[in-house]
Amino acid sequence: MPLTRTADLLAAAVRGGHGLGAFNVIQLEHAYALVAAAERAGTAVVLQISENCVRYHGSLAPLLGAALAVAEESAVPVAVHLDHVESAELVEQGLRLGVGSVMFDASTAPYAENVARTREIVRRCHERGVAVEAELGEVGGKDGVHAPGARTDPAEAAAFAEATGVDALAVAVGSSHAMRTRDAELDFDLIAALRAAVGVPLVLHGASGIADPDLTRAVRTGLTKVNIATHLNAAFTGAARRALAADPALVDPRRYLDPARAAVTEEAARLLGVLDAVPATAVPPGTPQA
Repeated sequence: MPLTRTADLLAAAVRGGHGLGAFNVIQLEHAYALVAAAERAGTAVVLQISENCVRYHGSLAPLLGAALAVAEESAVPVAVHLDHVESAELVEQGLRLGVGSVMFDASTAPYAENVARTREIVRRCHERGVAVEAELGEVGGKDGVHAPGARTDPAEAAAFAEATGVDALAVAVGSSHAMRTRDAELDFDLIAALRAAVGVPLVLHGASGIADPDLTRAVRTGLTKVNIATHLNAAFTGAARRALAADPALVDPRRYLDPARAAVTEEAARLLGVLDAVPATAVPPGTPQA
């Protein structure tokens, strides 16, 4: 299936009151696993590559090219997204290579600077038909920089979305990045207030720390795109560890990467159900990524 624009997936999710699962790709096995999960669930999905991951690999092109290729072979709509990008140069590289959307993160800057920098990225991306997500009200846990107790003000969020022209907005409502326990407490009253105030889809970062019932409730209360990374990485690593422990003489990476990939597929497919993720059939045909 041709690559799908993230903007079209967001629009389909909003129309139907669905969530949109967005899961991080660390290497090729993740991309295969996540697309298989979406095919199993019969939903759309977003594959995300973070700036931290690009830094780990040393460049964007190889991993992005692999993710795009896996997405193009999918039987369901798949978009490929750059996540938590702070570098304008990396945004430009992603645009040249065919990324479907960008999350530009200037949330640590003062408000006026965040607006100015984000607005310029929006201008560049919209010229090429690429959607932009931004962040206001720092989400906790990202490299120890963001304050865990941060909350996004609805009036400020509405003004920010209007001033920048972003297509989606990540908000701080009680989640935190890199959590290994699922006991974060979301502020549902704030989610409802943000949904009422902000005219673009809302994004939940740090969703690994949120229990299943609260993920479902968060979507029903007004969040659309839901980002999950650490929880799926734990599933991947746990399965690999079990395979290696079961056979200390094992040296063929395929023998432990295969169960790791299968574990991510199983858990990601389950999470897509928890999120009531946008069905593949709800994405209109003929809206491939430009």
